[in-house]
Amino acid sequence: MATSATKRIWGWFMFDWASQPYNTLLLTFIFGPFFAEVVTNQYMLGGMSEKLAKANAQSLWGWALTISGLLIAFSAPVLGAVADSTGRRMPFIWVFSLLYVIGAAGTWLADPQGFHLPLVMGLFIVGLVGMEFATIFTNAMLPELGTREEIGRISGSGWAMGYLGGFLALILALVFLAENSQGRTLIGIAPLGGLDPAAREGTRFVGVFSALWFIVFMVPFFVWVRDPKDRPVRTKGVITAGLRSLVRTIRKLPQSPSLASYLGSSMLYRDALNGMYTFGGVYAVGVLDWSVVDVGVFGILAVIAGALAAYVGGRADSRKGPKPVILVSIFWLIIAAISIVMITPTSIYGVPVSDAGLIAGRTASDIAFYLAGILVGAAGGTIQSASRTMMVRQANPHRMTEAFGLYALAGKATSFLAPGLIALVTMITGSQRIGVTPLIGLFLLGLVLLLWVKPDGEDDAVWDSDI
Repeated sequence: MATSATKRIWGWFMFDWASQPYNTLLLTFIFGPFFAEVVTNQYMLGGMSEKLAKANAQSLWGWALTISGLLIAFSAPVLGAVADSTGRRMPFIWVFSLLYVIGAAGTWLADPQGFHLPLVMGLFIVGLVGMEFATIFTNAMLPELGTREEIGRISGSGWAMGYLGGFLALILALVFLAENSQGRTLIGIAPLGGLDPAAREGTRFVGVFSALWFIVFMVPFFVWVRDPKDRPVRTKGVITAGLRSLVRTIRKLPQSPSLASYLGSSMLYRDALNGMYTFGGVYAVGVLDWSVVDVGVFGILAVIAGALAAYVGGRADSRKGPKPVILVSIFWLIIAAISIVMITPTSIYGVPVSDAGLIAGRTASDIAFYLAGILVGAAGGTIQSASRTMMVRQANPHRMTEAFGLYALAGKATSFLAPGLIALVTMITGSQRIGVTPLIGLFLLGLVLLLWVKPDGEDDAVWDSDI
């Protein structure tokens, strides 16, 4: 029996729902800060000062993300081109889903008492690469789900579903698993299932939980989503054909300045946004002395804002097009980035503030950082949803997976840049606050390049030679 269009769309939504915990729980709000905490303690046990230990932990996290970014950058467009040449995407999604599960579950090995850094970070990178590659192939399915006018709404709804999935997973992890330094979860209980808080087993189990979440919620995707039957299936010469097509596409970029400008713009602003996501929790732990649970509450607010904004932004995208949504989002992300740098435990934008608790024990600086996180979540949700619909408008409609491979390349070719710059500036200055300032410059450069992007992409004639 053929799957209905509605089921196929909902199945496609479920990938965002299933995969989001890797971003929410592992990359941003729980494992990332936990990693920084453990590595900082190890450095301090070795005799390093607390400030320098925190800066070095942030730097190390940056280098690990740089490595994963380089792996994805060099592989993504090639894989996309090969997938288009084979006529199939689902087999690739199966393989990279397996990597996701292995990598997520592997974070269980991050025992503070026997932390094998290369093994843990290697597994984390495997899972991150799996998630990113699976996303390339699912994103490439977007134009097949609706008309040109509908895909903005579909993309926004899918991104909102992802945020809602991440929100629910984060709530469950904070309530039942992730413990603070006193061995208690957000609601003051020990981690569920007899997990040992002294060994931080609750926090470490979050990775296993993310893997199980992915397995369960990918079932609708694999049941309802299929490769189009009208696409020719090739098994011979696909690598050569894919590489030849990729080279041809790259050579044609000067003839398609709107696409080239968009790839350059998104390369910079998405890199900066990912830097905010991946270093936000680490920054809060180091600068504001937050616990993993504190960062989790911050994450809840940011994820709620992101879900609501992605849904609303998807409708604005369908009415006005993705470019205005992206422009407004970058503006607010610049404001948020400046605000984060200007928040310290004792001052906000240079104005001294008290370190006394104002609301539920939170200081003025804590509250200001929460507000900045809400702004990042809202603007980040809308810009990511609008960015993939903009890619659909800019891309060659006959080579969509390859196009999203290039899109991933644009997102990852300099994905080493934000963490690398943060790692380098943090290492040179010994300051976490100064270390995140390169993000502001990346957003501004992305905003400038976006001015040369045509809202509706290139004329069809540009792609005629590829048909």
